[in-house]
Amino acid sequence: SVLSRYENQINILSDYLEEFPETDEPVWILGRQHDLNTDKSKLLLDISARLWFTYRRKFSPIGGTGPSSDAGWGCMLRCGQMMLAQALICRHLGRDWQWEKHKKQPEEYHRILRCFLDRKDCCYSIHQMAQMGVGEGKSIGEWFGPNTVAQVLKKLALFDEWNSLAVYVSMDNTVVIEDIKKLCWCPPQGRAPLHRSALPRHRNAAELCWRPLLLIIPLRLGINHINPVYIDAFKECFKMPQSLGALGGKPNNAYYFIGFLGNELIYLDPHTTQSFVDWEENGTVDDESFHCQQAPHRMKIMNLDPSVALGFFCKEECDFDNWCSLVQKEILKQQSLRMFELVQKHPPHWPPFIPPTKPEVTTTGAELIESTDKLFELEEEFEILSV
Repeated sequence: SVLSRYENQINILSDYLEEFPETDEPVWILGRQHDLNTDKSKLLLDISARLWFTYRRKFSPIGGTGPSSDAGWGCMLRCGQMMLAQALICRHLGRDWQWEKHKKQPEEYHRILRCFLDRKDCCYSIHQMAQMGVGEGKSIGEWFGPNTVAQVLKKLALFDEWNSLAVYVSMDNTVVIEDIKKLCWCPPQGRAPLHRSALPRHRNAAELCWRPLLLIIPLRLGINHINPVYIDAFKECFKMPQSLGALGGKPNNAYYFIGFLGNELIYLDPHTTQSFVDWEENGTVDDESFHCQQAPHRMKIMNLDPSVALGFFCKEECDFDNWCSLVQKEILKQQSLRMFELVQKHPPHWPPFIPPTKPEVTTTGAELIESTDKLFELEEEFEILSV
């Protein structure tokens, strides 16, 4: 009954989507600039191409006896799915890939979408995320914050061999270049891993390869409200070609922020309840409900809750090096009060950085969920790995 009440209330929120105003100011969407006066249609196509994950109902009960809808509690999980899905789109299809209704899409697209369907055997499903959240101290059906979602994605990515992402979640508002390079450089698939604590000084392409990086930076940009000193730097992040947007919103209302116009943030809203969709026999997915085909929501940046998480994707090492240069130039040198720090070396007072490896659980999918009791026994180890 509680979920039904939430569903009725939440559906009302999506009945009205405001059109963009007439303005000469540029719109920035995940590293791309759009002019409303000349290419509004391209802007809307760019937005509708993003995978849009919302509340769903009538999926199989989580854990066998849990909820069959995430309405009212799963909005931050859905936003985390959207950020990760954007990283996978960039990884396999490229940032300039576009989606069009009824147009045949490549197999990689459907394979990405299948990762997020509401089934216990999909690697980034609501089932997997909710179950993995138990290890982060969150009961199934409890609301997540941005950092919790980031930690859950980092753990689930260890079981995702197809995408082979290196997920780095910063701690203490600090991004450590040395640790990220240690995390991303690894032997090609099938070769025995090198010693985890050492990054060779001389990299050989035959011996090591760069794993695509999903970088998530949880931040607190104020106490009760966002501090205005951070606004310019926050907006600058959406201009970077590596941008995956930001997770955030208002208390207990999560949104996936994908860009900005002036002092308004543009976001995809997960607070619409749709029915469960499964894949077809041929492996394709009826995907129309996974794309927002109307003008997106906007909100004043000053109304943003100060707890956020920035996301960036670096497919190659040169992308990460470029991101570091942009951060130094556009964020760190411009700000008296910095959003976060970017340092070259691992801080000596921190515990040693050990790149996480897949736990000794030989199952994935449905069996992974049944084995989470084993995973949670490794929680102490994970706490070390997370730093």
